[in-house]
Amino acid sequence: MARIAGIDLPNGKLVKVALTYIYGIGSKRAELILEETGVDPEIRAVSLTDADVNKLRTEIEKKYKVEGALRTEVSMNIKRLMDIGSYRGLRHRKGLPVRGQRTHTNARTHKGQRRAVAGHKKAPKK
Repeated sequence: MARIAGIDLPNGKLVKVALTYIYGIGSKRAELILEETGVDPEIRAVSLTDADVNKLRTEIEKKYKVEGALRTEVSMNIKRLMDIGSYRGLRHRKGLPVRGQRTHTNARTHKGQRRAVAGHKKAPKK
């Protein structure tokens, strides 16, 4: 089992798909990494040789910020926005959508489940 950046790559997947399991590497970046290292993107992750894994690992560590370092940077950027009191920081603090989405309807993912409001129960029909 190949282990890159602290992540075990899934064995049954193609290498170009398996690399996307690493936080900070999407499909385009995975293709770019495979092209630069010369590893065939159409082989399965289980078929990677130790030399291929080392090539991929050194390429990723050398050029890209992934996993823990990237997560830390993103969280620090959000914390900075909240500390300076920007509009985006306030939206993060309140748990509302940050990028201009509507909130009258939708936005359930970010706002959470609806809460019942006391005193608004409908009278039973007789």
